Amino acid sequence: MLTGERDFYMTVRQLYENISDRIPEDLREEWDNDGIMCSADDMADVNRALITLDVTEEIVDYAIDNGFDLIVSHHPLVFKPINAINPENHISRKLVKLIRAGVSVISLHTRADKVRGGVNDCLARIIGLADIEPIGDDCLARIGHLERETSMEDFASRVKSVLGIDKMLVADAYNPVYTVALVGGDGKSYINDAIEMGADTFLSGRIGYNTMEEAAELGINLVEAGHYATEFPVTKFFSHLINKIDPRIYVQIVGSNVIRTV
Repeated sequence: MLTGERDFYMTVRQLYENISDRIPEDLREEWDNDGIMCSADDMADVNRALITLDVTEEIVDYAIDNGFDLIVSHHPLVFKPINAINPENHISRKLVKLIRAGVSVISLHTRADKVRGGVNDCLARIIGLADIEPIGDDCLARIGHLERETSMEDFASRVKSVLGIDKMLVADAYNPVYTVALVGGDGKSYINDAIEMGADTFLSGRIGYNTMEEAAELGINLVEAGHYATEFPVTKFFSHLINKIDPRIYVQIVGSNVIRTV
C-alpha cells in the first residue's frame, strides 16, 4: 500500500445493495417499511456493523459509544410516518442522535422473514427440523420434521434450551411431535395452513389466549415461545451475510430485549 493510501471499505449504499441482492426488496410485504432507515451519508464507509433485532435507544447509545458506523436490525427503526423531528418523540429522538453521530441504520423486516435462510429457516434449523419447506400463500411460514417422534414435554424442553428461555406457553392437542410448522414472531394467522399441511405441532412467538385454548379442538399442538426469542436467531444470519459480502467489516451481535418475566 502506498504511503497515505487508505483501505476503502464498502459504503452504506453498496452494502445495502449487496444485502438486497441476497434478500430482495420484492419479498417485502406491502404494509412494511424497511431499507436504509437513517443515514446522514450513505456513501460513508462501513467498517463496524452492529447487528440487533430492535433499534432501541440503548442500542443507539451503544453503537455511538463504541464507534459503530452502521446498525443492521430486523425490526424497522421507522415503521409509521413521523410528523415532526424533535426530542419529544422517541423515534425522532433516536434519529437525531444517529444522524449527529453519523451512524446509519438498515432494517430488514418481512423480507428477512420470507427469504431462504432468514428468520423462519433459522428458527426451523435451531429446533432441529429437517426437510424444511415454505408454506402459506406468501411462503413465510415453514414446515419440517424432527429426526424422530417425541413427546410434547421433550419438544418443549428442546425449544427452551436452544432459544435460551425459561418459560413458554404450550396448549396440548395430545399429539406426539414430529411434523412441526412455525413462524417467528406473531404467526397465529398461519395455523390453518399448518393444519392443511399435516403439521401435528405449530410453534410461534405469539399466538394468543383465544387460539391457544382451542388447540385440542383444532387438533394441533400450539407452542408460544415469545416474539423476541423466535426471531433473535436471525441475527447470526445477518452477521454471516455481512461477513460474506465484505469480511473486512467488524460485526458484533447485541441483544435488544427489554421485556422480562417477573
